[in-house]
Amino acid sequence: MNERETYEERIQRRHNAFCKAVIRYAALSKISQLHREWKRQISLDYLTNEKFVQFAAPEPDEEHPFTVCGQTVLLCNATLAAAISALPGQAQEEIFRYYFLHQPQRVIGAYFGQTRSTAGRHIQLALRRLREEMEVSRHE
Repeated sequence: MNERETYEERIQRRHNAFCKAVIRYAALSKISQLHREWKRQISLDYLTNEKFVQFAAPEPDEEHPFTVCGQTVLLCNATLAAAISALPGQAQEEIFRYYFLHQPQRVIGAYFGQTRSTAGRHIQLALRRLREEMEVSRHE
């Protein structure tokens, strides 16, 4: 073997040793991370036996219908249903389209012949009216 081949072989061994060390430390780091996460987890048996967590919301006692755009939505909150019903027709429809049909403000604005920012502003004003209406009925 000549001097160049021995030099290349030595460099290759050093590179291989470096790669093994990097892989080993990455594996150890991942193992310690998984161990920390495992220690923080609480078993489902413990939660169910100790009754710390309620896994499902209770069934609503009453459903309050709210009709807009020819569709009926059932709400669990009577105050909210009354407050939405007290809104003007266009505000009801904008709230319905935005929160129940998940339409973007751009689409709602185009439906009413407005810009996206105007539709967003109308939704904000309708929400403000809803809050005021619900606060008034809560204090009564």
